[in-house]
Amino acid sequence: MTADETMIHVRFAPDGTVTEISARPAGLGAQDWFNLLSEVAGQYFAALSGGRGLFRLPPAALGAVQAKLGEAA
Repeated sequence: MTADETMIHVRFAPDGTVTEISARPAGLGAQDWFNLLSEVAGQYFAALSGGRGLFRLPPAALGAVQAKLGEAA
């Protein structure tokens, strides 16, 4: 991990849906935010134990996510 990576934590329900996710933009549901991150930067996601996961986004990937979010607005 480098100091400039953005970490986004995810918590899943037993059925696999997203219940909590950090850095979620206002007006966007938890599952929708996870879906967007997965579409644009899925290669930076790591599944963890206990129904958790983590996106470690380098600056370029974060910029791509923000650009895609801007397109959706």
